[in-house]
Amino acid sequence: MAETMTFDGEALHLLDQRALPTEVRYLACRTADEVARAIKTLVVRGAPAIGVAAAFGMALAAKRAEESGGSIDQALESAHTILAASRPTAVNLFWALEQMQSARRAAGGTTGHTIVSALLAQARKIHDDDIASCRAMGEFGATLFPARARVLTHCNAGALATAGYGTALGVIRSAHRQGKIDRVFADETRPVLQGARLTAWELVNEGIPTTLITDSMAGFLMSHGEINCVVVGADRIAANGDVINKIGTYTVAVLAREHGIPFFVAAPRSTFDLATASGALVTIEERDPEEVVHWAGVRSAPAGVDVRNPAFDVTPAALVAAIICETGVARPPFGPDLVRLARLPLHSGRV
Repeated sequence: MAETMTFDGEALHLLDQRALPTEVRYLACRTADEVARAIKTLVVRGAPAIGVAAAFGMALAAKRAEESGGSIDQALESAHTILAASRPTAVNLFWALEQMQSARRAAGGTTGHTIVSALLAQARKIHDDDIASCRAMGEFGATLFPARARVLTHCNAGALATAGYGTALGVIRSAHRQGKIDRVFADETRPVLQGARLTAWELVNEGIPTTLITDSMAGFLMSHGEINCVVVGADRIAANGDVINKIGTYTVAVLAREHGIPFFVAAPRSTFDLATASGALVTIEERDPEEVVHWAGVRSAPAGVDVRNPAFDVTPAALVAAIICETGVARPPFGPDLVRLARLPLHSGRV
């Protein structure tokens, strides 16, 4: 399958997810401004992938400043501001930006070339660590699935939403390799159809049995016993275990609770926002109303109608059966487990 992003030393090449599933094309970003624009316009999306892309955006800002004889620190400050504003809900973005600022501080007062090299090395490390984390997460999460799992997933939390392998889809991939997946149901995920365009594309390309459904069909299938577990990703997880994820996630969680189906969340520790007590304190991004009233350039609603387009919602911790990360599994009450798992070194966790 096509890689989500590659870096060739001069540019970050992003798989343009707006063109999927009909076309595979890449967008080359050579500046922090171009990376920020790619994040904002959904060329790249998914909290972990946004964080990785932002890290390379910071490295590119330093590289361009060093080449032009400008101030690297001023370039980094400007890049930080621009990138931080690109998608305000995904906490991985801010985590990655702080990792890059820490790498700059660690480099101290060395030459511009040395600073740029340190930042490029840190961005590559964030990229590689994300893939390793997703693979570890997949192994932990697969243990929670029943035999012959018929799993529902919402939005796209796969390789496309990360540096590779995926969070929720990483769990599904690992479970499939263990022979535990009977079928995956992918919600189409209105209004941008990340499930229909991206998740279904990933799963079909890997030969995993997949059925696409509209968002409004999930309850029907649950009531008929066709779904026996749910796994989703997350853009932010508050200290109490509240989960901020793509709009519609809360609805799926309520339906799962009503039908006695476990609702799992898979996300890296960079998604943990332990400084925020609950999801009620998170500002939810509202996107362009045109995403709701148009699709593929065709208007689907009357002119003049009022539109709401919140991009995310909050799923209360009480609806979540387990939170899977790269060092283990957190269970209710989530607060102590999230703190414990956040402190563990990678590969030392336990279910």
